[in-house]
Amino acid sequence: MFREYLTETNYIFNGVQHRYAFPNGYGASVIKHDYSYGGKSGLWELAVLDNMGQVDSTTMITNDVIGHLTWERVEKYLERVKLL
Repeated sequence: MFREYLTETNYIFNGVQHRYAFPNGYGASVIKHDYSYGGKSGLWELAVLDNMGQVDSTTMITNDVIGHLTWERVEKYLERVKLL
């Protein structure tokens, strides 16, 4: 669903990170690994990124990372970031 916005995939800490960039200048880092919130349970963590690829804690979506997400919930958050 968001493949056209996927900019990179990294394999780290016995898991994976996907980075997305949207036309509005925002992006997201979606991770699932041994040190992410929920990673050891097979769940994902999402962070909103600014136009420089840094974590942006000033959006109305969240002021921190969001952990313990199913992939379905990740996609809902990606849609919200895309619409910022």
